[in-house]
Amino acid sequence: QAQLVESGGGLVQAGGSLRLSCAASGCAFSRHSMGWFRQAPGKEREFVASISWNGGSTYYADSVKGRFTISRENAKNTVYLQMISLKPEDTAVYYCAADGEVTGRFMRVRTNVIDYWGQGTQVTVSS
Repeated sequence: QAQLVESGGGLVQAGGSLRLSCAASGCAFSRHSMGWFRQAPGKEREFVASISWNGGSTYYADSVKGRFTISRENAKNTVYLQMISLKPEDTAVYYCAADGEVTGRFMRVRTNVIDYWGQGTQVTVSS
């Protein structure tokens, strides 16, 4: 069974930076696109970013373009989310996702059919 474990969340002030990591095990990592979603209390899970199986293509929600960068190292079975210029509205639990649709192009509409989810890591941005 595949397992995704997120790390790197925490409490930062507005304007600060964090880097999230997601380590995968028990799956063919390079045969999946990877992504990040987030969920704030009382809100639905929201797409943040995705990356194709080989890292060649990336996709971002409009709300994070220019501030967040997704990357992956297949040799380490790890995907990252570098976040800068954080805003209070970025506060949420951030979830790592692995999807057998390998391009990552459609991950924003695949919330309910994602193959594997991590347990999430809390990001809190204070003002």
